[in-house]
Amino acid sequence: MGKGGRHTYAAISVLAAGALALTGCSSGGSKGGASNEKDTENAKRQQSSIEFGKAQDSVGPAAEVPGAKAGGTVTVLQRDSYAHLDPAQIYVSDEGSLSSIIHRGLTGYKATSDDGAKHEVVGDLATDSGTTTDGGKTWTYKLKDGVKWADGTPITSADVRHTFERLFAPFISNGPTYIQQWMANTPGTEYRGLLKGGPYGGKHLPDTVLATPDDKTIVFKFQEPKPDLPYALAMAGYSVVSQKKDTKEKYDKAPMTAGPYKIADFKSGKSMTLVKNTNWDPKTDPIRHQYVDQFNFLFNKQYEDSTKTLLDDSGVNATSISFNNQVDAGNLSKVLADPKLKSRVVSGYQPYVGQMDINMSQPEMKDKKVREAIAYALPISPFVRAYGGAQAMEVAGGLISPTVSGYNPSFDPFGKKKKPAGDPVKAKALLKEAGKVGMKLTFGYINTPEGQQYSTAMAAGLQKAGFNVQRQEIPAETYYDQIGKVKNNFDIYHTAWGADWPSASTVVPPLYDGRVIQDGAANYAHINDPKVNADIDRVNKITDPVKAAEEWNKVSEYIVKDVVSNIPTGYYKQTQIAGSKVGGLVYDDVLGGVDPRRLFVK
Repeated sequence: MGKGGRHTYAAISVLAAGALALTGCSSGGSKGGASNEKDTENAKRQQSSIEFGKAQDSVGPAAEVPGAKAGGTVTVLQRDSYAHLDPAQIYVSDEGSLSSIIHRGLTGYKATSDDGAKHEVVGDLATDSGTTTDGGKTWTYKLKDGVKWADGTPITSADVRHTFERLFAPFISNGPTYIQQWMANTPGTEYRGLLKGGPYGGKHLPDTVLATPDDKTIVFKFQEPKPDLPYALAMAGYSVVSQKKDTKEKYDKAPMTAGPYKIADFKSGKSMTLVKNTNWDPKTDPIRHQYVDQFNFLFNKQYEDSTKTLLDDSGVNATSISFNNQVDAGNLSKVLADPKLKSRVVSGYQPYVGQMDINMSQPEMKDKKVREAIAYALPISPFVRAYGGAQAMEVAGGLISPTVSGYNPSFDPFGKKKKPAGDPVKAKALLKEAGKVGMKLTFGYINTPEGQQYSTAMAAGLQKAGFNVQRQEIPAETYYDQIGKVKNNFDIYHTAWGADWPSASTVVPPLYDGRVIQDGAANYAHINDPKVNADIDRVNKITDPVKAAEEWNKVSEYIVKDVVSNIPTGYYKQTQIAGSKVGGLVYDDVLGGVDPRRLFVK
């Protein structure tokens, strides 16, 4: 979801630069400003690995938040409305944040420190993080007693089985695909052949893949060891779906929920109201709280609007927050420098890496010299500036975040760290060699203030190199859906991605495997390179995490330098602010933002 998710992080999703964040996962952060020392500390903080907790760690209720009390209403100011509420379609960070208080999965990330920095994977609906006796080929989970849906009916193994079987249905196209691929033991989209159409015709996955011997037990059986299954199950995209209440496509706007809150009202593009789910039992939940009576969401609040509202801090604004909006670029320095705001500001390094995708499915983009000309010409400074400068972002050399193992700080093949304004002279020479001076370049950009700003300046830099750039705006709410189409008519567009857990195995395969190309897949550049595909299969078999990290980084560097399909732009940081009457404010490294599960009204 990137927009996703983060690294050790997180399990969220893919991101967009400016669009959403997708999750992949990620994030992390110190609570201070953005000095290099802090950045190093952040990267270290993120790389600490997240371990699998035991059964006793999976017992609720969650540890009390210091000073917390029950009651009150919190207003949540969000830039984008939620395109997806069906867990199987959730892969961006804003939907991941919402999911953390309405959906539940077999496992989840439990914060083990009050600052949101340390976590372990525990059983959420399951009694533990999973047991395997054969190195990760077979995993057994048992459901806790007393876990219920918001309508009061029990959650059973039949619901879990249905949750995974419906992932094979053709209408599920936006969420993570790791577990489906593992079940089918195939790369790309070939997994759909394992259960064509999903479970809706009465068909099921064979017991040799997914077995439910009784109402409480679920057994996953893979042909190859999958030691990361507890991390994968903690992703929002694998939260459980009610078999009886599954309305297929319609579930995306009105899902049955199991978390501490349920959806009372949702007007897409306008507002949403969450109220307490009275059938949620804290004794079954080691991760979440239910302090707040009601959350009122308002959409279409740009970063500047939400920052202004929260700085005002009068009346209802004092009990307001945004789960995902950051402090806007214009106010960032002021907010970070004001000691009076310190108690209501949190900052973190995120594991998102921004990149300009060159659409490899467009015939005129097949010429490598043209792609290299784009890479040299592209100015990165306008992008960093649009999000608030060095306190919000660092110029990227590669596609692996400083928060992910395998990161190489010296890699910078197009000299972006030295020349963030681009190299139009070198670019123009390449374009001349290709005989393409004056060629048209269609630049799809997200219609947010930041997107408007960076795309205008980036387009000007590309024009200097001899391109005829046509900018085309794309609505924020459907940005990823549109650029995710294989035939999308744009030549270049920006995306951002964060790892789904602490390994570049959650970056390289989803983004650059040519066999995953389909509408809605995260291979936004539509790169299909035989060497990359073969390397993905090779590195996926390496079980030593240190060796695997080195090899994943080599693949990512080959993509930047030799394929030239994805041009790194920035490593993301984030600062968020809340009203003074919002308590429990913490930047959660896994969610890559404010943790909604801890909030209370003072």
